[in-house]
Amino acid sequence: METRDFLIDSDTPGIRLHVRNKRAAAGGKAVLLMHGATYSSESLFDVSLGGFSFMDYLARHGYDVYAVDARGYGGSTRPPDGDQPIGRTGSGVRDLGTAVDFVLVRRGIERLNLVAMSWGGSVAGAYTARHGGKVAKLALIAPLWLSDRPLPVDPGGALGAYRQVPVGKARERWVGAAPEGKRDGLIPTGWFEAWAAASLKTDPDSDGVTMRAVNGPIQDIRDYWTAGRPLYDPAGITVPVLQVHAEWDIDVTLDSARDFFGRLTAAPYRRWIEIGEGTHMVLLEKNRLQAFQAVCQFLDEDYAPEA
Repeated sequence: METRDFLIDSDTPGIRLHVRNKRAAAGGKAVLLMHGATYSSESLFDVSLGGFSFMDYLARHGYDVYAVDARGYGGSTRPPDGDQPIGRTGSGVRDLGTAVDFVLVRRGIERLNLVAMSWGGSVAGAYTARHGGKVAKLALIAPLWLSDRPLPVDPGGALGAYRQVPVGKARERWVGAAPEGKRDGLIPTGWFEAWAAASLKTDPDSDGVTMRAVNGPIQDIRDYWTAGRPLYDPAGITVPVLQVHAEWDIDVTLDSARDFFGRLTAAPYRRWIEIGEGTHMVLLEKNRLQAFQAVCQFLDEDYAPEA
């Protein structure tokens, strides 16, 4: 397995973006991963659990896999702290676009596949609606969409540039989304501890207990997603779409996911996979292989866009 890390210039002077690349062999189809509102791409997609990560799985199935951290996350530049939320969806879309162009140029190709989770799903959806000519297929795991209720990720109160996330205490809220009798077996033994340790290491200023996350996505949740104001129109997406959702997801509810899926009216084809006994963090749980396999099957299928 070949692993490389890059720092590429964003569209903002002084802001650089971390991009990780994994591949088992040269020449595979290119796929770019985009993270959610709290944790970086490394935390969500490249922590080895049970011997391999999601990036490893895709690479072993022949893909040339890239994952980007938007500004403020992981190995990318963290803008200075202040009293205004940073890292809003607009800059996330631009950062994703910078990473897309980097991969296209590096590989000498015209299109790549996008896989994104949660807030990253709204970023990738908005990007694809505007730049569909650069995207072959779009796979979304629990994409953030409109909600008629406050979202659990919003801590409430005034928002500065960053919020402190107590990673070690995340397990309680994570498994709390599952029915009481199902919580103990949701995350296999040792997986949470490995994931938490890796997540804390992605913040160079972590105290070993908490890590920083930008507040821009939270501000957008308040201004748009829970205010009935979509940031983009899914009908603008003109490539095949896979939507993956898990039964116990309380961050992106079934009603929200159904509403989003129904708006993908211009996709050449669209598919919904519902995974039983999983939460918003299904990619890191006992049933993660169901999500991995669904994404791989979707990406493997032949599809030639009309000229």
